[in-house]
Amino acid sequence: MAEPRKRARPKIKFELSRTGIGGIAIVCFCLFLWMFIFGVWAGQSLLKPAQKMKPGFDAGTVQEEQPIVQLDEKKKMKP
Repeated sequence: MAEPRKRARPKIKFELSRTGIGGIAIVCFCLFLWMFIFGVWAGQSLLKPAQKMKPGFDAGTVQEEQPIVQLDEKKKMKP
């Protein structure tokens, strides 16, 4: 018996005119320009020196000292 022939799949073709290629080039240029401007803006905001924050209390002083409680191993509960 003869083997059945396989159907050849039709190949996909894209045809663009010069104006179509130009339109794609303009869109790509605008995207790259937008990403460049966005990157410069993000870089400037990241490299800007941070503003000094003024805390509401002095971190070097402790107002109420609490005693340190140390646990004794003998007092541990056993199951």
